[in-house]
Amino acid sequence: MKIEEQLNKIKKIIEDKDFSKNKGLGNEISFYIFDYDPKYEMVVRYHLDKVIKNIKSKKIKEFNLYHMLIEMLEKENLIEDVINMEKTEGSEEVLNAIKTFAPPDAFIEKIAEESNDFEIILITGVGQIYPFVRSHTILNKLHSVIENKPLILFYPGKYDGQKLELFNKLKDDNYYRAFPIIN
Repeated sequence: MKIEEQLNKIKKIIEDKDFSKNKGLGNEISFYIFDYDPKYEMVVRYHLDKVIKNIKSKKIKEFNLYHMLIEMLEKENLIEDVINMEKTEGSEEVLNAIKTFAPPDAFIEKIAEESNDFEIILITGVGQIYPFVRSHTILNKLHSVIENKPLILFYPGKYDGQKLELFNKLKDDNYYRAFPIIN
């Protein structure tokens, strides 16, 4: 199936009246993963923007993890410091500093605070924010704060219902509590 067909299928799934009501899942959490070949990242971003703007019948909130990190750094006026740190101390030090400054819980808190008035949650920016934040960590921590509303993680890589493989190369920890949104 072509990427455009998959994206159009997601639009239909989101528009379905039963999707935001979690019907048909039994007692499972309604977390989904849309995995796609990373070469289609820009196509997915463009299409997703259109989907969010064109679906008027649902309240959809997108959380781009990368944009969230940039906002956190800007709020504390740390962008220049990070750039200078990378020049003087290297990428490894920047990675460690950002992991300390913006741990997964910082993202979870923001998502929890800002998702209450929405029916459907979309998580994007997974590839952009790697290696600062790992998607399986975010998903595991979101279980306790996102209840009774569907969440779709857009994942540039492979997900087989058990294993995540970012960029089709980097094996992440196993994650088996989400459903592939497109079979």
